[in-house]
Amino acid sequence: MENRVQILDTTLRDGEQTSGVSFAMQEKLSITRLLLEDVNVDRVEIASARVSDGELLAAGKVAAWAKSKNLIDRVEILGFVDGKVSVDWICGAGLKVMNLLCKGSSKHCLKQLGKSEDEHLADIESVINYAKSKGVKVNVYLEDWSDGMEQDRQYVFKFIDNLKNYSVERFMLSDTLGILNPDTTYEYCLEMITRYPDLHFDFHPHNDYGLAVANIYAAIKAGIRSVHTTVNGLGERAGNAPLSSVLPVIHDQLKLQTSINENQINRVSKLVETYSGIHIPKNEPVVGENVFTQVSGVHADGDEKDNLYCNGLKPERFGREREYALGKMSGKANIKKNLEALGIDLDEAQMKLVTDRIIELGDKKQIVSQDDLPYIVSDVLKSANTEQKVIITNYSLSLAQGLKPVANVAIEIDGQAYQQSASGDGQYDAFMKALWKIYDGLGKPHPILTDYSVTIPPGGRTDSFVQTIITWNMNGTVFKTHGFDADQTEAAITATKKMLNIIETIK
Repeated sequence: MENRVQILDTTLRDGEQTSGVSFAMQEKLSITRLLLEDVNVDRVEIASARVSDGELLAAGKVAAWAKSKNLIDRVEILGFVDGKVSVDWICGAGLKVMNLLCKGSSKHCLKQLGKSEDEHLADIESVINYAKSKGVKVNVYLEDWSDGMEQDRQYVFKFIDNLKNYSVERFMLSDTLGILNPDTTYEYCLEMITRYPDLHFDFHPHNDYGLAVANIYAAIKAGIRSVHTTVNGLGERAGNAPLSSVLPVIHDQLKLQTSINENQINRVSKLVETYSGIHIPKNEPVVGENVFTQVSGVHADGDEKDNLYCNGLKPERFGREREYALGKMSGKANIKKNLEALGIDLDEAQMKLVTDRIIELGDKKQIVSQDDLPYIVSDVLKSANTEQKVIITNYSLSLAQGLKPVANVAIEIDGQAYQQSASGDGQYDAFMKALWKIYDGLGKPHPILTDYSVTIPPGGRTDSFVQTIITWNMNGTVFKTHGFDADQTEAAITATKKMLNIIETIK
């Protein structure tokens, strides 16, 4: 048995049957180029014949490019049992390989076509002969083959027996409705291979029961050496088997080879995500945003000590990097990994302060990004040695349309409690006016705010943390305080709390 498995990717045909997905001409060309040249799949199925004039133009553009690269035999198109129509359409596009959609179950043949098996076979043979006269190679799709094997396999065997001596390159065994499981897939595929050892079979799964990848595994175990996938599992209903999941199953679980360049998988997945508008789930194997991110601190610690929490799916294989999430479940190992990536070195005491602050922030926001980390380090280290003589024990901010914001503020100074309220031109302005009411009532001096700036980490996310830097002037002494939080006003209040403790030291 061959140790190499071929991949036909049908993102641009079967994948385009995903609800709401339609690829423009240039998108079809760019995906085809990436799949054939960079990912290096064996074959691509790019369209269905007769769909539209636009589809004909797109197929022609892809065909012209493929011909210029000597790849035309690796580009295929779905055709129908319709006399000369599909063949002429395919020839008009400049393509050379037709995947002829035939009825692989007696139920589909009788109830959809209203024809006997002999009538359907005669029509198929006519199309094959015409295609051959036009120089078009023919593969035969057995639509609903899985149901045919379950309900009337003698129909399937008669079908193959009548066509095996025609010029059919491949017979494509389709689990059209996704009804198979690994056991039945193995049984039916093995029966086909045993009965017809000289024929070349493809297996085409669907994912209705979430078993498409498992069924490909079973089909290959049975001896199938060509399987169909789509990028990101696009396809009708629950979709098809994702190329990104099938590939490591073949390489790692079955110990077989393909022609695929694994390090291009993430790239093509992101491109198809962009063009299709169908987002990749964050936990999707291999290409999901989170699949190479360790969240638990104990996992990062294990990786540090000998990659104890890593498996064979190394992110570098697929053009990705391992990341260590920062949040309330982080431990020192997670944080250390991220600091090392940024070139930041902290001692044990500083690490504890940063860890505690990240856990505190993680309670407000699930994940702290690596981009946030330098801001957190700066915030923590700048306030680490400030004595906390002034504590903001509570505050309430209200905002209503047509009314000035109102703040209620409670603080402690050297253990004594004080409270005031005020309105202002904004929530922070109201907060400061209430605060200065307390200080003015005590006859305590306070600084003037001279500058107020807000920055967020790169990326422009709406859930980014905010760093607020406020410049103060206290009787000629100018200093800055930093605040860091998920909310801009809270970040400013954090900076203000640091200012209150600093002015206690200014004589």
